[in-house]
Amino acid sequence: MEKNSRIYVAGHRGMVGSAILRRLTDLGYSNVVVRNHSDLPLDDSGAVAQFFTSERPEYVVLAAAKVGGIVANATQGADFIRENLLIQTNVIDAAYRHGARKLLFLGSSCIYPKLAQQPIAEEALLTGPLEETNLPYAVAKIAGKTMCDAYAHQFGFDAFTVMPSNVYGVGDNFHPEHSHVVAGMLRRFHEAKLNDSDKVVVWGTGSPLRELIDADDLADACVFLLENYSDGGMINVGTGEEISIRDLAFLIKTIVGFDGEIEFDSTRPDGTPRKIMDNSKISKLGWRPNHTIETGLRKMYDWFVHTQEVREPHSA
Repeated sequence: MEKNSRIYVAGHRGMVGSAILRRLTDLGYSNVVVRNHSDLPLDDSGAVAQFFTSERPEYVVLAAAKVGGIVANATQGADFIRENLLIQTNVIDAAYRHGARKLLFLGSSCIYPKLAQQPIAEEALLTGPLEETNLPYAVAKIAGKTMCDAYAHQFGFDAFTVMPSNVYGVGDNFHPEHSHVVAGMLRRFHEAKLNDSDKVVVWGTGSPLRELIDADDLADACVFLLENYSDGGMINVGTGEEISIRDLAFLIKTIVGFDGEIEFDSTRPDGTPRKIMDNSKISKLGWRPNHTIETGLRKMYDWFVHTQEVREPHSA
């Protein structure tokens, strides 16, 4: 991949897409193409085809998707499967038909079976039932991965899927109901600190284990794979470091500086009990993450505090 290669990043305003855009810029890639949703609705096949006809990107990063946490997945399942199927179908097909040299599709570790053997290897896909709380989203992502495989097999299209562990970091969604666990928890502790609250309630028992990856590390891995990988299929990207929700809560409490108590609400769902991935495939290629969970969370919180101050300035 040359520094002047024409690269289209779909979803450049999201957490992962914006991180990939930053990484490409930092590495000197000078011909990166982006579009806002208002200018290019990816669920509109005609608009997508017109864009690819005019822009002819050589490399495509498909990071655009409708995403959310447990509440959003449980209440908006129809939206998740419809929008994600439309987006990925339109972009993958248009990329192939308009001569793109390579396409990277962002998957999600939630597509693996709920009770998959740990650490989870790529071969575990479709070997058992999925976690019910995010089934529509997971099925859509499985369809996208399968579409990449089918286009590679039938047409020789260089398309592959990156399967990240739980992503957090700069640019995350901090919505009180629709965020993922790290961003939602960080916001609750921050607001509890500002409000001098006595406690923060964390959903579930705190026992589930999660492998977290900083968005900038994931972006670095994606660019690394665009430059070095053309074997198709899918490839896990994680850190190999896992943490329980309980320990994560106490770590965030420390980083935020909250002095109150933590209460775990065991009436709320835990989700998958453990999810750590086998990252040996990308490790053998020579890639390693740069952030520990603590350094990543501190960077994320610094960004969150700064953006909150910019958006909501204190009155004199």
